[in-house]
Parts: sequence; C-alpha cells; structure tokens
Amino acid sequence: MRTTTTAGDAVVLVEGLSDRYALEALAQRRGHDLDAARVRILAMKGATNIGHFLDHYGPRGLGLRLAGLYDAAEEGCFRRGLERAGLGPGRSQAWMEEQGFFRCSADLEDELIHALGTDEVERIIEEEGELRSFRILQRQPAQRGRSTHDQLHRFLGSRSGRKHRYGRLLADAVDLARVPRSLDRVLAHVIGGR
Repeated sequence: MRTTTTAGDAVVLVEGLSDRYALEALAQRRGHDLDAARVRILAMKGATNIGHFLDHYGPRGLGLRLAGLYDAAEEGCFRRGLERAGLGPGRSQAWMEEQGFFRCSADLEDELIHALGTDEVERIIEEEGELRSFRILQRQPAQRGRSTHDQLHRFLGSRSGRKHRYGRLLADAVDLARVPRSLDRVLAHVIGGR
C-alpha cells in the first residue's frame, strides 16, 4: 500500500491493526483493489488519536474523503473528534454514519465471532494450532461460567499479536452474505457497493 496520499484519496480511520487487516481482507474478497480505488486504511493506535488524524486528513488538513470504524465504547471520542474537525454538531449514530463512521456492536472481534459462530471460530483456532491454549483459558477460574463467545473474545485479545492475526483470519472465513454491517458499510462508503 502507498505511503503517501494525493488529492482525491480516501482514508478509513480504524482504532487498531486488527481492524485494518480485517477490512483489507474483506475488500480483497469483495474484489476491491484499495490501491486502484485510492483508499488507505489507517490504524490510529487507539481511538484517542482520532483528533490528530482528522486534523491531518480532514477538511482542515488534506481535505480527503473520510470514513471510519470504531468500537461502541469509543463513539463519544469519535463524535467529539468529528465535531472538532468541523464536520458538524452530530448527536446520533445516524449522523455518524452520514459522515462515513460506523460502529461495531462492541468491537471488531465481537462482530466477527457473531457472524461466524463459535464453532467456526474454534475451528479456525484449531487450524492455527492454538486450540489447546484456548481450552486452558476456558478452565481458568475467571472464565468458568462465561459463554463460549465471551471466552473466545477474551482469547483473541490475550496475547500480543493474536488480535491482529485473527482479524484477518476471521475476515477471510466469514461468509460474504454474513459480513457484519459496519464492515460492509464503511467499505461501501469509500469504494462503492458490494
């Protein structure tokens, strides 16, 4: 992917690398060439960095087309960043979507586990040779009594780099008819329909 931007480009701002890798995988599976479409997906290393990225790429900076994907818990941070960047005094999720910013129900991993189902996610973990590690996590006192979904969610975030790797793997495995709405919509906002 290019490291510079030019007029007419679009940027999709995401919180972390797992989001970026998942969106890149889905774009590829949908037959979209992000380079040809002049779209970059930028991992901001956390939602609190949204202001910096909007200042640089938004209407007061390079003036590029903007979109984004964010976790539900970070909606306020994203909304305030968009308001400070001069995109209006939005107060609703509908307004955020009009700006091209789409909310995951909890986070990316939660969306993908729901879309795939826990059996399929466990199958992917097994293919990666980590099913034994997942079973160990399930036996931990803090995990007993929790749903398999919640245990899988915890497992995906439990080791450095795991979230990033599984972001792409889960996005590669999800049925294209079951892609979470937020992921499809953010890509459609900058690239066009499916």
